[in-house]
Amino acid sequence: MTGFTPPGGMPVDLRSDTVTKPVPAMYEAMMNASIGDDVLGDDPTTIELQERVSALLGKEAALFTPSGTMANQIALKVHTRPGDAVICEEGCHILNYEGGAPAAVSGVILRTIPGNHGMITAEQVRDKMTPQDSHFPRISLVEIENTHNRAGGAIFPQSEVLAIRDLCNEQGMMLHLDGARIWNAHIATGIPLDELAAPADTVIVCLSKGLGCPVGSVLAGTKDHMKYAHRIRKYLGGGMRQVGILAGAGLFALENHIERLAEDHERARLLYKAFTEFPGVFPIEPDTSILIVEFDKLMYDPELIRQALERRSVRCLAISPTRIRLVTHLDISWEQAVYAGDMIRDVLGGMSETASD
Repeated sequence: MTGFTPPGGMPVDLRSDTVTKPVPAMYEAMMNASIGDDVLGDDPTTIELQERVSALLGKEAALFTPSGTMANQIALKVHTRPGDAVICEEGCHILNYEGGAPAAVSGVILRTIPGNHGMITAEQVRDKMTPQDSHFPRISLVEIENTHNRAGGAIFPQSEVLAIRDLCNEQGMMLHLDGARIWNAHIATGIPLDELAAPADTVIVCLSKGLGCPVGSVLAGTKDHMKYAHRIRKYLGGGMRQVGILAGAGLFALENHIERLAEDHERARLLYKAFTEFPGVFPIEPDTSILIVEFDKLMYDPELIRQALERRSVRCLAISPTRIRLVTHLDISWEQAVYAGDMIRDVLGGMSETASD
């Protein structure tokens, strides 16, 4: 780290928006939260959070969970039975980052579709369907992700979500929306949250990513679905007691951290511009706060780039032999983003000169 001092003296941590720490006012909200026993159904702050999220999403009810993975897996369990198939995009979170839970928890098969920048169409879903007879698994659910993590925070076109909803209605299938970062889609598009969530039978939202909470996600849907979801959460070990301490952070985030996501999007675009200045470097223009950068493998090694940036107090992730990922968030100031952009230019400039010699 010698010789490189980022603004504030701390590393610019762009590995994920999950690295954020509660701001002092959020800590205060957590300390002042009214608490009870949520397993017994009498934690007032958790009840308030669930009601607030369900109202924002236009759903009848909601359930607080420790993680987005648990919320997604509860939703799959609600909508399926063992041996069913779930149609999803091949880069989706439930397949790639949830430890094989669809098979382990629900006993379902994931029938994947190669997406375009993480997006699938109703026509692709229809083509993936099999006859509904005893020779084939029952296709009971379609799952989509908005924004899409592995596609660089890409926003799912709402017109296509509605077309998939129509197909689900036609075929008797349910639709689940992994909306962990739906807040970002809302801010980037201006589409109200309840409109984004309306086509889905169930939707999850994450509080511990862009909204800066220490932990927690919320699953929303009908009252009947949430009643069953509550039972599933219990036997998965997700029942928590005086969880109002965490729910208090969620309520603070809903009041204070949604609109400011626009700042994260601006900072991601600033980093994007730094990468566009070099040959053999192909950043995907970010819709929101996640920046994926592809490199010509004959010119650059993403792991070496990651290490060089780390030495300059800029942290990111090498996510494949040809890609790195950077995520802007609550803890990244404009000055830190500018510094990171300068360090990106410094590293890539040196590497491109070496490659041309």
